[in-house]
Amino acid sequence: MGTKNSNSKSYGGNKMIRAISRQKIFLIIITLIFVNILSCAQQFGSVVIEKPDEYRHTYEAKETIILKAIAHVLKEKKVGSNFTINQNKLTVDSDYVVEGDWRTKSSARVRSLNWKECEVALAVFTEKKTDTGWEIRRLLDKDQYNSIFSIIELRIYEEMYKVE
Repeated sequence: MGTKNSNSKSYGGNKMIRAISRQKIFLIIITLIFVNILSCAQQFGSVVIEKPDEYRHTYEAKETIILKAIAHVLKEKKVGSNFTINQNKLTVDSDYVVEGDWRTKSSARVRSLNWKECEVALAVFTEKKTDTGWEIRRLLDKDQYNSIFSIIELRIYEEMYKVE
């Protein structure tokens, strides 16, 4: 019986060592995750790219209506200033909007695919001022572009309603 007692004491000790080891491992894992997040924090929203991303979307409307809708939505979203619609080239371009060390402008092209569909190519230029000049940065992801395209689609319907 004496051996049984000593085994149960050592077993209880092993349990305590395991609990402490688990706590240490958990603490190390949490620390590594935290350090990894901190190391990425500087890059959040500031990925330097060679040229701005360009996304495309197809609409069922005439070019002139789409151009008006694009200009209105981009002006509303403040993704540029002094928007110009070029009916001959089927483009909407803007000047830069400067806020602090950042500036943003946008450009869209409309291309007729067939008698009822047009494709829109949209690019948002976002640049950050650095010691070496302006660097193009990625701030919008595909989800944000899709959101803009959805709003443009709603605006197209509004523009079509105005024409009728």
